[in-house]
Amino acid sequence: MTGLDRELLIEIGCEEIPASWLPGLTAQLGRHLDARLKEFRLTGEGAAETYSTPRRLTARVAKLSERQSDFEELVTGPPVSTAFKADGQPTPAATGFAKKYGVELEALERTETPKGAYLAYRVRQRGKATVDVLADLMTGLLRDMTFPKQMRWDAYLEDGKGDFPFGRPIRWLVLLYGGRVVPFVIRRTELAQGPTVQDIRSGPNTYGHRFLTTSGRAGRAIKVKMFDDYQARLLENFVILARSEREQRIRRELETHARKLGARVSGLVASQSSLLQEVPDLVEYPSVVAGHIPVEFLKLPEEVLTTTMIHHQHYFPVVDEEGHLKPAFLAVINMQAERPEIIARNSERVLTARLRDARFFWDEDRKTTLQSRIDRLSTILFHKKLGSYKEKADRIAALAAWLAEEAFGRSDAAASAERAARLCKADLATDMVRELTELQGTMGGIYAREEGLPEEIWKAIYYHYLPVGVEADAPPSRQQLGSASVTWSAVSLADKLDSVVGMFWAGERPTGSRDPLGLRRQAQGAVKILVDLPDLAGLENRLPLGRLLEQAALPFGGYGDSEAPLLAFMGDRVSYLLEHRGFDIRSVRAVTHAGPATISPLETLRKLEALAQMSGSESLLGVATLLKRVKNISKGVQAPATVDAALLTEPAEQALVSALQAGATGIRAAASRGDYRDAFTGIAALQPPVAKFFDDVLVMAEDERLRAARLGLVATLRGLILDIADISEIVTE
Repeated sequence: MTGLDRELLIEIGCEEIPASWLPGLTAQLGRHLDARLKEFRLTGEGAAETYSTPRRLTARVAKLSERQSDFEELVTGPPVSTAFKADGQPTPAATGFAKKYGVELEALERTETPKGAYLAYRVRQRGKATVDVLADLMTGLLRDMTFPKQMRWDAYLEDGKGDFPFGRPIRWLVLLYGGRVVPFVIRRTELAQGPTVQDIRSGPNTYGHRFLTTSGRAGRAIKVKMFDDYQARLLENFVILARSEREQRIRRELETHARKLGARVSGLVASQSSLLQEVPDLVEYPSVVAGHIPVEFLKLPEEVLTTTMIHHQHYFPVVDEEGHLKPAFLAVINMQAERPEIIARNSERVLTARLRDARFFWDEDRKTTLQSRIDRLSTILFHKKLGSYKEKADRIAALAAWLAEEAFGRSDAAASAERAARLCKADLATDMVRELTELQGTMGGIYAREEGLPEEIWKAIYYHYLPVGVEADAPPSRQQLGSASVTWSAVSLADKLDSVVGMFWAGERPTGSRDPLGLRRQAQGAVKILVDLPDLAGLENRLPLGRLLEQAALPFGGYGDSEAPLLAFMGDRVSYLLEHRGFDIRSVRAVTHAGPATISPLETLRKLEALAQMSGSESLLGVATLLKRVKNISKGVQAPATVDAALLTEPAEQALVSALQAGATGIRAAASRGDYRDAFTGIAALQPPVAKFFDDVLVMAEDERLRAARLGLVATLRGLILDIADISEIVTE
């Protein structure tokens, strides 16, 4: 019987890993370890536990079997019919199969398969001791790890695959099973070998904080045996292993220091920044210090102050009870400072220098209007095949005006949409945005406001890079947009459509998980705007998605060869948003079956909402079930302009003709006004005559004219339903 009483502990000690990588790498380590354990037939209790700090990736399996499980497999050989001659003598096929596995012919079995009797051999392999396979498992695990960027550090593994790149150079390796070291080595090339560069060998030693220690030398080796001992010894040496504990410690200290300042941490940190998610992965033993900035800098726009603090220094802004910024900040540091005032003073010095630069840019940029910067955009390249940002501004200005007038039916907003679109990229030519790139768009809106431009202009510029999420409440809200809602909708949508269509035309298409130009994000933003137009701007847009893309492609002379992949890409984005909003994937397929060229994202949402309201309708489900049969039997049949009712004399078919004539007008009228609940109710009412028709009538009649008339009736039914949704998709197989 296999024992489950030994612990597996793995620690990969590295040079500092970027904070943005750590969450993914931590999850990846556990996923790959579980897969490798399964591959090596090693049984553990539950999934692997994983931990990380900037200098280590750790995995633990609390109880792991002492041996691999035994392996048994029936290997099929040649058919019996070809394995033996008529006189029963084996053919070369049979003897060759036995020789392959080193056994006598008598050791082979016969097995019955759907294709007949075959020779087979039952391969049995006794499991090895776990300690004997862990080195191979570790090799595979290290090879499995993938990184946003890999480093070559003159290392290789003894698996015959050559070079061993990794995210950061590995400095130590802990590989313990049952408290004992499992031998494993990462070799360094001869060119790299030296007094301080040696092979990395697994051992029992981990390392504490680089700079903090209670005794001895900081960062010294710490010998460990089991996970509990490992975690406790790390804590003694100022390393908090669990990320959740580091985050809780940071939150507690932030609250404590903010109270001392008579303030609270700015809500911006939670709503507009990943700072609270990032900082725990920057430190191993966090603490917080408070610093102050000169009051004069509060005259700068709040966005400039918070961006400088959050994005560039990883500092936390603090605000008073009214939400106004205070001349103070909180900084998370990677140590327990004996004299925190010295660290605070240095942090203040760095931040003040940055804010002086920002104030200079603020004063200089306002000496020139956004309008006068447009020509300078011709010197900033958008894409080598798509030209400069000046050309992009011209394209989105024309598209925004068309969207406002034609797609939204708001000709009164066309002029403001065109003007805002022409100005929305002008801040790329400002000193502030060159220094604080995160503020592009936002800064343009602020400068436009300072110039006294109307609200619909400056807010459209300020928010035009949004939205970046698919959630219904993702900013901006209609309240934030105010009178700029229509103008913003046109400008933001034009910018995103131009980027997606242009990049596809230029051959820049996302592949797999890679999307370096952020096209998925931009396409998702465009779809969100179209879906939420009524809430964002009180607008209705029922133009097909294909028509909008076609208009965006006009400046490029059309789609080129990108039409099919672009439409498929946008269709996927529509489906993703709807599924993310909680709709069943079958219902999503039902309302998007016609393809992205012909669907309106807003209408697909309304159809889904109506389907959800009708989810308990047995009649609608009955029609949906019958629609599968309708589609199969009428495949390739064109629906006639009028049904030849004179040939349809059976009571069931006459009843269906009458039901279609009576219901079609109401169903189509409900759909045209966007009342899809009413349309689906009308379709559900067809269930009795449709069911009766298929029970009583043979559609494929021998008489050719009668068969054609019945197929025409079925095709008419099919077309009526499919014009709204392919409800056969909602039927569970």
